[in-house]
Amino acid sequence: MSNSNNKSAGSFFKKLTSNQLFIPLLALVLLAVINLVNDPSFFTVSVVTNNMGNKVFSGALITILDYGSELAILAIGMTLVTAASGGQDISVGATIAIAGSAMLRVLCGGNSRPETIQAPIIVAFLVACVVGMLCGAFNGMLVSIFKIQPMIATLILFTAGRSIAAWINNNELPIVPDPKFSYFGGFIPGIPIPTTVFIVVICIIIIALVLKFTNLGLYTQAVGINESSSRLNGINPTFIKFLSFVILGLCVAVAALIKVSRLSTINYSVIAKDIEMDAILAVALGGNALSGGKFNMWASIIGAYVIQFLTTTLYKFNVPSDALAAYKAIVVIILVVFSAPKAREYMEMFAKNLKKLTPAGKEAA
Repeated sequence: MSNSNNKSAGSFFKKLTSNQLFIPLLALVLLAVINLVNDPSFFTVSVVTNNMGNKVFSGALITILDYGSELAILAIGMTLVTAASGGQDISVGATIAIAGSAMLRVLCGGNSRPETIQAPIIVAFLVACVVGMLCGAFNGMLVSIFKIQPMIATLILFTAGRSIAAWINNNELPIVPDPKFSYFGGFIPGIPIPTTVFIVVICIIIIALVLKFTNLGLYTQAVGINESSSRLNGINPTFIKFLSFVILGLCVAVAALIKVSRLSTINYSVIAKDIEMDAILAVALGGNALSGGKFNMWASIIGAYVIQFLTTTLYKFNVPSDALAAYKAIVVIILVVFSAPKAREYMEMFAKNLKKLTPAGKEAA
């Protein structure tokens, strides 16, 4: 009986740790416990009046949901790119600057201080979507057709993207005069929940439906696992890789809408700075292989909120902004190593050896 119990416990442990959601969920629990012990008020949600005179929810948890949402949107596209190409797009932050600058150009019409917006917001957003997808198509073409490594291919826009964004608006900083534009990165009057939460929910529903009712997920994983085999099975690897970058470009446009609308203007050198690193970390934290292949979209999305939870926690501990990246890197390295298959093997061996030291384990032996 004891031997059977040991086997069932070992089997349960193996299934638990092999689940891709295990590491990001464990990280969330650990961060929650740390904040609960350090300062229980971290989880307090209060109602305050914002600058627009509206009653809204406020607190660290609201901040995590708010700023984690834009990262989750980027993690959706980055997951597909990673799975299909076996590489990452490091130009995401610069592309957000380009798409956001194009959006402002349409809204302000070349005038940095217009009295009214020069085009409907939906038109400006659609232009940003086209620009974002064109940037994604450029990266996708270099990767899928010219067979350039993704990180090298996207280094072009990473280097030149912010200069292109500044050139679009003649190096000026346009300000959108319509207060409705700020709703997308803030709050809709009468609704105390950040608008970004609703935007990310819509994006999650769309990608969930796409993965459920199309073969995109299957084809992406097949190309990432073995490009040659997928070609023999009638899949076009070139198109799948290209499509993944275009989808990421669309996700970038949505993130650009959120980023630009927060302040109704843009700072080309600062906007979305280093956000591509957080998006890549979210994918890695979700247990997805950065070399491509099988992926878990839910794990990546949860990983995005873990990164934001970590960032908010570090700020709560008064970590200087300059040192923030170093602290995040240390914690994320530990989590990523902990999620590695080799680390899981060691944990399983440790659990087995620990059971042998128990009375029940000695009897079974």
